[in-house]
Amino acid sequence: MESPAFCPVQPSRHIVERQSRMLNFRVEYRQRSIEVVLEEASTVGDIKTILETELQVPVSKMQLKGWKSGDVSDSTVLRSLHLPKNNSLYVLTPDIAPLASTSQSSAQQGLSNQNYLLVISHREAQRDYSLNFPASKTIQEVKRNISDLTNIPVRHQQWDGWPASASDDSITLAASGISYPCHHLTVCRRSSPALTVDQTDECTDVHMVSDSEGDDFEDAPEFGVDESEIFGMGSSSCRKSPMMPENSENEGDALLHFTAEFSRRYGDCHPVFYIGSLEAASQEAFYGKARDRKLLAIYLHNDESVLSNVFCSQMMCADSIVSYLSQNFITWAWDVTKEANKARLLTMCTRHFGSVVAQTIRTYKTDQFPLLLIVMGKRTSNEVLNVIQGNTTVDELMMRLMGAMEIFSAQQQEDIKDEDEREARETVKREQDEAYRLSLEADRKKREAQEREEAEQVRQERIKKEQEEEREAIRLSLEQALPPEPNEEGGEPISKLRIRTPSGEFLERLFLGSCKLQVLFDFVASKGYPSDEFKLLTTFPRKNITQLDPAWSLVEAKLFPQETLFLEAKE
Repeated sequence: MESPAFCPVQPSRHIVERQSRMLNFRVEYRQRSIEVVLEEASTVGDIKTILETELQVPVSKMQLKGWKSGDVSDSTVLRSLHLPKNNSLYVLTPDIAPLASTSQSSAQQGLSNQNYLLVISHREAQRDYSLNFPASKTIQEVKRNISDLTNIPVRHQQWDGWPASASDDSITLAASGISYPCHHLTVCRRSSPALTVDQTDECTDVHMVSDSEGDDFEDAPEFGVDESEIFGMGSSSCRKSPMMPENSENEGDALLHFTAEFSRRYGDCHPVFYIGSLEAASQEAFYGKARDRKLLAIYLHNDESVLSNVFCSQMMCADSIVSYLSQNFITWAWDVTKEANKARLLTMCTRHFGSVVAQTIRTYKTDQFPLLLIVMGKRTSNEVLNVIQGNTTVDELMMRLMGAMEIFSAQQQEDIKDEDEREARETVKREQDEAYRLSLEADRKKREAQEREEAEQVRQERIKKEQEEEREAIRLSLEQALPPEPNEEGGEPISKLRIRTPSGEFLERLFLGSCKLQVLFDFVASKGYPSDEFKLLTTFPRKNITQLDPAWSLVEAKLFPQETLFLEAKE
């Protein structure tokens, strides 16, 4: 595989208003595969210009094939073709001879790992099928798949377009000699042998009496294939392991069985089927954040439909479909082959999507299955955007998936905008609520601090008052316990003391000379100056009387016959 070629192209004036998608093209040319990435505003001629550089093939000698639209010119704008994101094209150069290969075996070896695009025209239905087959597929297997699509048994198929070397249906496409990467074939129902020679030249839709399902099984021994392996036959489904057990109690277990059987039949390259109930799948798809929501794809399988095998192998297992479903959808599956499972599905759909969806599923016949329901979650209800039947192509399926995604993306953008606005409002409200809460908390703390301060103040005042009351009680008791002041005319030695207080006032009293210092201390304390707070000093020489023995008399303390003292607060 060669590296992709990128070509930025300026969009035309009439489409600049719309943002261009990027389209991927895988272009096959002989033994080469070129990856081209362009804006959808580009033209077909832009692709050819890139290929001219990559392949060294002049644009004038190049025919670019594989378009679904009939009229495509170099000036055709890619957007007008309504292409899916991933596309497969091929280049034909009839005027340029192919390079000679070293040997036929080496050429086959080189193609053995490639895929062939078979464009098969069904004459009666006037319809073309574009099918990808690996080179290892046999012609017999191709015819079996076409039998599923056209309802023409292999033994009654008449083909045009197979090369002479493809006479044996057991050989592979790589060894058949068909054109690579694309080959055109035509198929129709073989005319009855009873008709005339002229009539056999035309392919008409003649249904013979012997055209029964039994004829299909008669073809199997011709190619050495076991009857149970024949694709698309209704009676063959009974020989297969069912996609889903009947009357399974647990939806998750049923889905595990479905996924395992799907992988066994069609390979591991398939959509990731959600394992769980339809309700859980709906929750996963619809009820997360708007940016995370997805569409819900409900795949309904029916083994009795002739389209089931082709739809699963060609559509559901295509890389582009698998990738697109995985990125944008939650894919949930159910098998409606058994009536019990179908009834259970209808009950689930009625419960989750309403009776209209269940009634819609009932209207589809068995040969219209499988179905792919595309469901989008909305604010009030779930809406089925599309019902894709089994008779479709990869490109048609991709286009319908992309169409559903466009509708979903528009709704999702509105939901994201509404959700962002709602979250912004909720954020503002949360911030306001938080600010209000913090304000209330600050007010509460301030009020509590104020209450504590007031309580402390009250407590201090109470303590102060109690202390004052206690001191007053002590003062009164000391005052009452003092001996009476002596009379100077009593004849006993009298000491006259004059005491200056810190406020400048003087206390004067007469004491007996034999009076103890403690009586002097009690007198001073009774006036509000207790000895534990104040010291009593002489003026000169300065001496601290409160440090003397309280049992001394005034005479012994030399405070006789008179003395001036002063009070000083202790430090």
